[in-house]
Amino acid sequence: YGEERYARQIARAIVRRREAEPITTTGDLVEVVRSAVPTPALFAGGHPAKRVFQALRIAVNDELGALRIALAAALSRLSVGGRVAVLTYHSLEDRIVKQAFAAAVRGCICPPRLPACACGLQPTIRLVNKKPITASPEEIAENPRSRSAKLRVAERLAVAA
Repeated sequence: YGEERYARQIARAIVRRREAEPITTTGDLVEVVRSAVPTPALFAGGHPAKRVFQALRIAVNDELGALRIALAAALSRLSVGGRVAVLTYHSLEDRIVKQAFAAAVRGCICPPRLPACACGLQPTIRLVNKKPITASPEEIAENPRSRSAKLRVAERLAVAA
């Protein structure tokens, strides 16, 4: 979930360490991660265990599952003309939002080879912005955490009866 480039090496190192002794503190885990990541990578992109802790948090809290549930609920309860805005900070979150919006915009799920639509599904939303809204260079300079933020907005359409 952390989209860690060296996930396999880190996982193997964790297994080896746990066979020898338990990992009981976050410091122990950081030590294992540092030992598994190649030296040049230790100096690029922030703390070497950042994505590992992020992945653990996402898994333990089922954050992606909660996002899917919340997004489906928001889209189903949205009034005609109402808008939903979703701010994501991670590519996995953004992918879920992008795919959910795309499915609601598409409507019909019939195979392309059918001569006419048989499912009758209509688009339920329209995208307010085709591309996500991201932080400006000025905002990033003032607030570096905004660098990864993406805002996607959709508006509910009147559904044909």
